[in-house]
Amino acid sequence: MLPIHSFPPVSIAHAHLLILGSMPGKQSLAQHQYYANPANTFWKIMGELVGAHPSLPYQARLAVLKSCGIALWDVLASCERESSLDAHIKAETANDFAAFFARHAHITHVCFNGAKAEQSFRKFVLEKQTLPPLTFHRLPSTSPAHAGMRYEEKLQAWRAALIP
Repeated sequence: MLPIHSFPPVSIAHAHLLILGSMPGKQSLAQHQYYANPANTFWKIMGELVGAHPSLPYQARLAVLKSCGIALWDVLASCERESSLDAHIKAETANDFAAFFARHAHITHVCFNGAKAEQSFRKFVLEKQTLPPLTFHRLPSTSPAHAGMRYEEKLQAWRAALIP
């Protein structure tokens, strides 16, 4: 199985919040867009919270995030995976967060889009890379595979973390 690779971060120098996924799914990789699966509720939530509505062109959604000081990336630089499911991820390599945070000194909060992103960050990044003091929040995954929680509950959890 060939490794798959994540995208570069979406960020600006004065970002204050970083949202981390684990690794883009097959549809996202094919379209080279974060959260491209229309069943993923990430852009719907970002639309309600900061105006990055799924109806906007992709580049416009990214611009809205940046204008709000939100950076977007994935924990993993590469991995092997047969499907889009996080449970199938293996042979993980983390992104270089020490360099990222050195370029983004204003980021104080990191939100994980689901458990796998947090688990991978703790396993492959914390204590292995030099990081500034950060506050971490694990949020419910916006993936369609995380169907055990209603959309309204996910939205409420994301709102509490992103809108102080």
